[in-house]
Amino acid sequence: MASQPAFRREDPDARRASLVAACARVLAREGAAGASVRAIAAEAGVSPGLIGHYFGGVDALVAASYAAADARVTAALDAAVTAAGPEPRGRLDAYVGASLMPPIADSELLSTWIAFWSLVRARPDIAAQHDDQYGRFRQRLEALLADNGVPAPALRRTAIAVTALVDGLWLELCLSPETFRPGEAAAIARDGLHALLATALISTGR
Repeated sequence: MASQPAFRREDPDARRASLVAACARVLAREGAAGASVRAIAAEAGVSPGLIGHYFGGVDALVAASYAAADARVTAALDAAVTAAGPEPRGRLDAYVGASLMPPIADSELLSTWIAFWSLVRARPDIAAQHDDQYGRFRQRLEALLADNGVPAPALRRTAIAVTALVDGLWLELCLSPETFRPGEAAAIARDGLHALLATALISTGR
């Protein structure tokens, strides 16, 4: 008689990742109010007790899902900048353009972000995560702008303006994808970016 394969318990890191992914899907579909232990466990196909075992509770799992969404965006941006090569303008254009292309321009990711944003005012830990993530994105953008000749006094203001431009296009693209295509949105963003660069250089006498 053929021997039965030995039972193998799922790797803890894989189990955590599957719970984080399930939490993100529930947040996208049901919002923060619907992200209960029971709903997330059902989505993941596990017992509710596993959430407590791996995360101590739903609050920590939501925070881990927020961090995972941030890591997904960061990885996509880093890959685009690396692929663009060493030329500073190409790297900056790649950073802005990638923000408006899949997997960042994604309606489900938007729904997940909205759920996270709804928690910013209610949960200090989520507010701190939001501030940290935004700060890191702006610092990366400031570094790319500096490489393109934007002087230090104008870096913060220019980075905020570029972020606002990209975020507005990203939001409309995710909400109404038929309004314009990702490539068109990226082209609009690059045109706006170049105008902001010129303004920064003129205002500082460069």
